[in-house]
Amino acid sequence: MPSFIPDEYRHEGNAVSLLNYHFVFIPKRRKKVLIGAIAQRLQELICEVCNENRWKIIAMEIMPDHVHLFLDVRPTDDPASVIRKIKGRASHYLRKEFPELLKLPTLWTPSYFVSTAGSISTETVKNYIAQQRS
Repeated sequence: MPSFIPDEYRHEGNAVSLLNYHFVFIPKRRKKVLIGAIAQRLQELICEVCNENRWKIIAMEIMPDHVHLFLDVRPTDDPASVIRKIKGRASHYLRKEFPELLKLPTLWTPSYFVSTAGSISTETVKNYIAQQRS
């Protein structure tokens, strides 16, 4: 993952922004299915969607039963659209490539958590996500 300074302002067209969103989303029934090759492929898919949409990944942690994703997005991208694109692409490809995921009625719950983080709390969120593996 390329290095990115989370407190760096984004300059695009006629807008200067600093929009960092912390997302948390979970598989249906909070099943611990995000492991091994599935977790690796999920990371690849998230990176693809982020690159296509020019979203910058500040931090990402894939746990067996949930995902933390901290993104810097453009001012034209609302949180609902961001998470819909990520969860939609991931569900489509993961269920196609890993038939064991078809046991779940859907891969993801329809809900998610999102929080904004300004420059003051960016380090706090990054440290929290990094400590999830501990």
